[in-house]
Amino acid sequence: MKSFTSFDGVEIRYRQWNSRAKGVPVILQHGYIANARVNWILPGIVFRLTITGHRVIALDARGHGRSDRPHDTASYGESRMAQDISCLIDELGLEEVDLVGYSMGATVALLAAAEDKRIRRLIIGGIGAHTLSLGGSHHGQVKKKLAAALLATNRRSIKHPALLAFRLFADFMRADRNAMAAQALAFHSKKIPFERITNPTLIIAGRNDPLAIHPEKLQAALPDAQLCITPGNHTTALMSLRFKSALVKFLG
Repeated sequence: MKSFTSFDGVEIRYRQWNSRAKGVPVILQHGYIANARVNWILPGIVFRLTITGHRVIALDARGHGRSDRPHDTASYGESRMAQDISCLIDELGLEEVDLVGYSMGATVALLAAAEDKRIRRLIIGGIGAHTLSLGGSHHGQVKKKLAAALLATNRRSIKHPALLAFRLFADFMRADRNAMAAQALAFHSKKIPFERITNPTLIIAGRNDPLAIHPEKLQAALPDAQLCITPGNHTTALMSLRFKSALVKFLG
């Protein structure tokens, strides 16, 4: 993996395929606790993009994978990860990119598209109507409970099934749980400026994904968005043939 130093000194790792391919490069941003390998390589998404002639770049978000893992909350949040994407575009000297984000990475992608005009097309997956309610007062308690679950000494003390699922996934990934807790506390909780995201956008949601409920409401909030419903839940939707086919078709 290659690396670059982002705007605040955090080292970000990334991989690249088909670096000499013509056309607009595709940047892939994974979800929370995952990494580029788990979300993009293993499900075959990188393979599908490269065999159709795309230049592909996939980064490990700060705190994830092989990127730096600071433990202070001030180093995290999707807004900072969006800045990392802009720094990566600078690092590679790209004039225009297509950006794909999943779950946490979808929020990152939306924030990046609102600020960086070098992003041409946008594909977001694994999120739904809850993204419209960011900025509400209830998010603070949710973030604290998730951070506590990630840092709990004994997993048996975690009673809420969703919180336990995040903790089990972190343990399975051998993630830095202190870094994951810091990101949990820094999860984006301000209103996203959807009106500024004029990019042609594709929303992909798994039919049984509890984190992507009512994606049609998210579609309605974006000026130029299409919606694709795929088989699967939050994890398996990435593996579906429909996900890959929709991705490739939209990118052209």
